Amino acid sequence: MPVLPQQPMVTARRHMCVAGHYLATEAGMAMLEAGGNAVDAGVAAGIALGVVHSDQVQFSGVAPMLVYSAERDEVFSIAGLGYWPKAANLALFRDRYGGTIPIGLLRTVVPAAPDAWITALARFGTMSFAEVAAPAIRYARDGFTVHPVMAKFISRYRDNYRMWPGNAEIWLTDGEPPAVGDLLVQADLAATLQYMADEEAAAPGGRRDGLRAARDAFYVGDIAKKIVAYHEENGGLLRAGDLAGYRTPVEMPASIGFEGVRVYSCGPWCQGPTLLQMLRILEGCDLAGLEHNSADYIHLLAEAIKLVFADREKYFGDPDAVDVPLERLLSAEYAAERRKEIDPLRAWPGMPPPGEIAGHGGVPFIPPVDRSASIAAADTSYACAVDSDGNVCSATPSDVSFDGPAIPGLGICPSSRGSQSFALAGHASAVAPGKRPRLTPNPALALARGRLAMPFGAPGGDAQPQGMLQVLLNHLVFGMDIQPAIEAPRFTTHSHPNSFEPHEAKPGRLVVEEGIAPAVGADLAARGHDIEWHGPRSELVAGVCAISANLETGLICGGADPRRSGRAMGW
Repeated sequence: MPVLPQQPMVTARRHMCVAGHYLATEAGMAMLEAGGNAVDAGVAAGIALGVVHSDQVQFSGVAPMLVYSAERDEVFSIAGLGYWPKAANLALFRDRYGGTIPIGLLRTVVPAAPDAWITALARFGTMSFAEVAAPAIRYARDGFTVHPVMAKFISRYRDNYRMWPGNAEIWLTDGEPPAVGDLLVQADLAATLQYMADEEAAAPGGRRDGLRAARDAFYVGDIAKKIVAYHEENGGLLRAGDLAGYRTPVEMPASIGFEGVRVYSCGPWCQGPTLLQMLRILEGCDLAGLEHNSADYIHLLAEAIKLVFADREKYFGDPDAVDVPLERLLSAEYAAERRKEIDPLRAWPGMPPPGEIAGHGGVPFIPPVDRSASIAAADTSYACAVDSDGNVCSATPSDVSFDGPAIPGLGICPSSRGSQSFALAGHASAVAPGKRPRLTPNPALALARGRLAMPFGAPGGDAQPQGMLQVLLNHLVFGMDIQPAIEAPRFTTHSHPNSFEPHEAKPGRLVVEEGIAPAVGADLAARGHDIEWHGPRSELVAGVCAISANLETGLICGGADPRRSGRAMGW
C-alpha cells in the first residue's frame, strides 16, 4: 500500500528556510524576517544545528556550502573542510595502529565550519556574526528539549560518550543518555559563541572587520589556545600554525545539465560529484518509461550508484593533493562506457571494478566484509534557504560529538573528519599532512534560470547522494511535488567501502523501505541483490530536505524529511 504523507508541504511566496531541526529552521526564518538574505538565514540555521543537533553537527566541524548569488548570477562553493595537521603522517597510523585511524583525538583535522560560516557572511551575507549566532547562543544557554533523533543516536553511542568525561558531562545525565523531552543545556558552547560575538563587537571598523575579529577569536585567540593546549597535553596533532593558517577555499562548483536544469555540487574533495556522475549515467536511460520504484527502475539506479562509487573509491580525493580526472568522470562519453557495465538482469555481486582513466587513480582499498544488519550513519544535518531576491544557500554541516573529546571549557569537539581518510599508501584519500579527507557531506543545487531554484541535501554518510538522487528524479522526472518526492519509499546500496573508518563493505546489500512492493523485492533478490527490508521512513535511506522555488509562478515549496527531524518554514 502507498505510504501517506506524514508532513504537509509548506508553501510561500517571499522566502523560505528548511533545516534538519525545527529550531534551526526557526533561526533561519528569523534572519529572513529581519531583512537578511538567504545566506544569513542558511548560516544562522547551520550554526543552530551545531546546538540542537550537536550529536551530529559540531560548530567546530565541517560546513560545505553552495551559494547562488542573484546579483552575480553565479554559483559558488565554500569548502568548509579542514586539512590534516602538519604533524600528521601516514606512517603513524600504519605502524602504530595497524593501518587504521583510531577513534579519539588522532582523527582531528582543522575545524573548518567557523571560518566557512564567517566567509559566507563576509562574501555573500548582510548580517553580523552576533546576529546570525544569536538563536544558537540562546538554544545553548537556555537549553532545548531533546528530540527523538538525538535521543536515539546518543543512546546508540553511549559508550563512546563515556570515554571522555567532558563529553559525558554535556551529553549524558548521570552517565546515561537523555530521554526525549529532557532539557539539554550547553553552557560552555554558548560562552564560546558569545566570546566570538563579543570580539566582533569590540573590533574597530566596519562589518567586515568585526567578522574578521570573530574569526580570529576562534583561530588565533583564546579558543585556539585552549584547543591547542589540549592537543599538546593529550597526544593530539593539532597546533597553533594549523589553526592560524586555515582559510576555506571559495571556488567554482562542479556541475552538469540534466532534464533541462543545471545541477551543482562541490568538488571531489567530497562525494558531491558522485551525484552528477550518477545523473550522467542515467540520462542515457528512459527513466520516465520505467514504472517508479519497479524492479527494473531500482535495479538500474542501484547498479549505476555502484559503478559511480567504484570510481569514487579509485579517483576521488583532495584535488590539491591528487589529480582527480573530474572532467572525464563527468563526461557523456565516459558515462556511456560505464552504462554498458549494467546488466539489466543481474546485479554486480559486490562493488564493480572502476573505470579505467589512464594516468589517474590510487591503489584500491580492500574492505573488510561485514554481513551484519545495516545501520544509519549518525552524522550530519542540512539547511537551505531562498530569499525574495532569488539568492540561494545550500549547506551540509557535520561532525559528531562521540568520535573525539570535547575541549574543556569550550563545549566543542574539533572536527574528527579524519575518520574518512585511509591509512593506505597510494590511496587517493590517504592520510597526508595538509591534505583534506574525502568528505561525505555534499550540498547540492539545481537551477534553471527563470524557472527553478532547488537547493537540496541530506545527512546519512554514503546514503546522502543516493537519497538525493532519488528525490531529484522523483521531482524532475516523475513530477512529484517536493514533499511527496522526499517521502516516497527509497533504497540504498552498501557494496562499496564505507567512507567511515574501518571502511567495511556489505557486498550486494540493498536496503529497501517498506512501501516498495514485496514482489519488487523478490524480483531484485532474484537478480542477485542481498535485500534487507526496513520499515517505512528508515534512517538508512538518508534524510533529505529541499526547497523547490518555481521562478515562473513565484511559488516556493519546502520539503522536509520525517525520516530524521527536518522542518520547513516559509512566508
